[in-house]
Amino acid sequence: MTTLMVQGTTSDAGKSTVVAALCRWLARQGVSVAPFKPQNMALNSAVTRDGGEIGRSTALQALACGLEPHSDMNPVLLKPQTDCGAQVILRGQVHGNMDALDYHAYKAEAAKSVMAAWRDLSARYDVIIAEGAGSPAEINLRANDIANMGFAEAADCPVLLVGDIERGGVFAQLVGTLELVSESERDRIAGFVINRFRGDPGLLTSGLEWLEERTGKPVVGVLSHLSGLLLDAEDSVNLTSVAGTGQLRVVIPRLPRMSNHNDFDPLRLHPGVDLSFVGEGEAIPPADVIILPGSKSTRSDLAWLKARGWPEAIRRHLRYGGHVFGICGGFQMLGEWVADPDGLEGEPGNSEGLGLLPLNTRMVAGKQLREVSGELRLPDGDDMAPLSGYEMHNGVTTGAALERPILNLDGRPDGAVSDDGQIMGTYVHGLFDRPEACDALLAAWGLRGEAAAVDYQQHRLAQLDRLADHLDQQLDTDRLRHWLGLPKETE
Repeated sequence: MTTLMVQGTTSDAGKSTVVAALCRWLARQGVSVAPFKPQNMALNSAVTRDGGEIGRSTALQALACGLEPHSDMNPVLLKPQTDCGAQVILRGQVHGNMDALDYHAYKAEAAKSVMAAWRDLSARYDVIIAEGAGSPAEINLRANDIANMGFAEAADCPVLLVGDIERGGVFAQLVGTLELVSESERDRIAGFVINRFRGDPGLLTSGLEWLEERTGKPVVGVLSHLSGLLLDAEDSVNLTSVAGTGQLRVVIPRLPRMSNHNDFDPLRLHPGVDLSFVGEGEAIPPADVIILPGSKSTRSDLAWLKARGWPEAIRRHLRYGGHVFGICGGFQMLGEWVADPDGLEGEPGNSEGLGLLPLNTRMVAGKQLREVSGELRLPDGDDMAPLSGYEMHNGVTTGAALERPILNLDGRPDGAVSDDGQIMGTYVHGLFDRPEACDALLAAWGLRGEAAAVDYQQHRLAQLDRLADHLDQQLDTDRLRHWLGLPKETE
């Protein structure tokens, strides 16, 4: 068994993408490989085959390896609920809620779960490609670190350090990181990758030579910027609007605790859809459809909507014939009340919903985590469209609205639709991934024409192959194979 860890000089340096590329590159050569992220903080997550929950980017890396996601691949997942607190998930299952200081003190205990998961994963695969989180040079987080060098030291594995040249100052990023880690940590950094380069590579030659002479470490390669790359994002931080030119205008509020926004990636790619996310201080534009997304803190995000005029905008939107669709937490918001008496998602209490569907939700312990499949059946539709997706929620919803479901999940109803068909909701994430279900929903919302939805799973695989080809062309693959204990490729 061999482990190689990819760390970055900053958040969003491209660690997740490089790990996905390495996993796909190795899997295509028949190498038994799996991804591993010791600790992740993200609101985008995925259901695993063993009934757990891991970060969405790690699940994508599992797909790159040709594997079903498993909770061992991301043993610690932190899902922020406030600016200072998060739900802590250990090896796929909810451990509890902690504030930042309490979790910092708990990390020594969490490290046991990390190493146990790594050992179990290592027993099943020949190569592990591990991913760090943030930067290894965060001085204030070094005590009991499990996300970066703390894990690398415990696993005794080499580290590939990624710097993002698009941010500027990439040489300062790389050299500065070396200066701020300990001597033993510096020794295990095997080399550098410079990511997201635009322009003539010859302009970098003198800088690369200086960097190698200054540090004594090789530059494994320079990855040029890949335009049009769209893959599942790690989390919802710095999510930007995606305004297109399609005829169907879809607007989504950018909730502070929005979860699983990758639900909407297939809509980004649809030529008939003009998709935009509306955040703090932005005007709510005219729309054909308003989608309320999932939320890690439903009552808090509902209060955010109310404070920014969304209920009035939604009622006006409906009066003019628009459609409203809620997913998971957004579905809960459509009802009359959301109750959280035990404070599972924040302060205990009740919140009045938007009152658009006759239903009520109570948060209860025991998160529902399951993959689902079935059919979408819309009120005016003659056919059932096949669908697949997953559930990930705490709430139990009841009420008369559920007597008009829109999904049949292997004989179990889910979701609801209003009598006039303008308002719909469901607990199922990933509903737009299958083109049949996506096309059926868009047609119900008024999209006309020949444009068809993408098969998003096939899109993922094509993008992963594109990444692997990119890595193969631009990195020193012989050096990578040497670090991984693999023979050189034959001519």
